[in-house]
Amino acid sequence: MTYDLNLNGERRRVDVDGDTPLLWVIRDVIGLTGTKYGCGIAQCGACTVHVDGQPMRSCQTPIDSVGSSAITTIEGIHRTPSGLKVQKAWQDLDVVQCGYCQSGQIMSAAALLAETPNPTDADIDNAMSGNLCRCGTYVRIRDAIKHAAKQGG
Repeated sequence: MTYDLNLNGERRRVDVDGDTPLLWVIRDVIGLTGTKYGCGIAQCGACTVHVDGQPMRSCQTPIDSVGSSAITTIEGIHRTPSGLKVQKAWQDLDVVQCGYCQSGQIMSAAALLAETPNPTDADIDNAMSGNLCRCGTYVRIRDAIKHAAKQGG
C-alpha cells in the first residue's frame, strides 16, 4: 500500500505493508539511519522519533497508524527549538560514549523540554526512564538536559 509521510518537514511516499514498523520504513525504505534498532519491543528507546511532537517508539508503531502526522527523526530534530538546544548541550557536555542510544536519548530529551522547559529531576527521570544506555551516561544526560533548559528561548 502507498503512504504519504510528512517526515522531517518533507513529503515522502512509500509503498509498504500497513503493519510495517515505522522504524523499518525510516531506515530501510527511506534511508535515514540515525534512528536505531535496539530491542524491537519498545523497551530501550533507541528507536524514538516524534509523531506530532510526541515521543514514540518507532519499532512498535505500524506505518498505517501514522496517517498524516508530522514525523521527526534525529536527522530533523535540530529544526525544533528544544532539539537544537539539546543537540548543542550534548556537544557542550560531551555526553556521548559509544553513541548507539543517543539519538533516542536526544529525541526523548527534546520532547521533554518542548513540554516542560524547566524540568525537575523527577520530570527528567520520568521522561527518560524508557531510554537505556549500556555505557551508563545517565549523569551526563541529566546534566545536558539541565544545561539545555538553562539556554532559554
